[in-house]
Amino acid sequence: MTYSSYRVKVPGKLLIAGEYSVLEPKQQAIVAAVNRYLSAYIEPSKQNQVSLPQLGLHSVSWKIKNRVVQFNRGDARLKYIQNAIEVAHQYLKELGISVRPFHLTIKSDLNDPTTGKKYGLGSSAAVTVAVISAMLVLYCPRNSQPTLEQIFKLAALAHLRTQKNGSGVDIAASTYGGWICYTAYQPKWVLAQALEVDKLSDLINKTWPGLSINPLQPPAQLSLCVGWTAEAASTAPLINEFKKFQVWNKAAYARFLAESTQAVTRLIHSFKEGDGLGAISSLTQNRKALSIVSEEAGISIETPKLKALCQMAEVTGSGKSSGAGAGDCGIAFVLGEEDQVDELHRLWKTAGIVPLKITVSPEGATATEYNCEASLKQYLSS
Repeated sequence: MTYSSYRVKVPGKLLIAGEYSVLEPKQQAIVAAVNRYLSAYIEPSKQNQVSLPQLGLHSVSWKIKNRVVQFNRGDARLKYIQNAIEVAHQYLKELGISVRPFHLTIKSDLNDPTTGKKYGLGSSAAVTVAVISAMLVLYCPRNSQPTLEQIFKLAALAHLRTQKNGSGVDIAASTYGGWICYTAYQPKWVLAQALEVDKLSDLINKTWPGLSINPLQPPAQLSLCVGWTAEAASTAPLINEFKKFQVWNKAAYARFLAESTQAVTRLIHSFKEGDGLGAISSLTQNRKALSIVSEEAGISIETPKLKALCQMAEVTGSGKSSGAGAGDCGIAFVLGEEDQVDELHRLWKTAGIVPLKITVSPEGATATEYNCEASLKQYLSS
């Protein structure tokens, strides 16, 4: 006897343009989902358990009391999963759906397989989207499966509960896939509404002020290249420093927003017009805006390796840091034949930068049904 179970596959992301500025209302950013994935395997079980074998966490059991998930062991690495389970559990209960015990296994190729170091492809967002999606797919009736918008909003709320801030741009990439033009919701509004509404579903069904998620198509002749610096970066401290700078140098911050807005707007226009040269120029413009503000704020967005990555990319195109910077990955736009991409990769290697075989994932969160063997027969007889 077999039982339906699911694998939910969620792509990572790369921020192409508009980082930092996207934290502000009405500021656009471009993000791309990438073909490195995090997978969540969910199946009925005798008891609630979570496994992250790559982190050495096996069959961590949990229970939920007063809407709070309690694991049988304390581990900070479970925080995003905890909040995702709590949000999905509450949402399903409001829909009148009984949530029976399940085993959830998380596996990821968003990090370097040799060292385990992160690439900076949005693992916290990906795991949040994966857990939310897996629970909804397993328990929602087949004729009433969740929409991508519902998954996005639930994941965004769970992510906000964990880190208290953020734009949700990485959540959008992992949910929807492809190239996306994104403007953010207001985090304080979402968290306040979550406390005020009678039901979580009321918040999910509301229009979120400021939020927009629209697909983009890049110029046909444009190639996206990705280089990894092998230097770990932490986003939260950089954002905190940036927010301090916003307060004590409002004029410089306003200049940055204006310059970033112009660069991102030009980049979006070049995508819509199929203008590869315009895309390259716009990416350079966005890098310049980030370079100026990082110097004024005293924040090291471009490490020596990221600077080398960008300078080498400028031989045939343009390059910049991706996301908060200070390590992880950089990106480049290159026009022309494959040999130019190969030459850029060769140059990167001489500077200790690892070219990654990354392409844009056209799909976001996807679910595949598989069968769980009869060792779980007690589940149905209980």
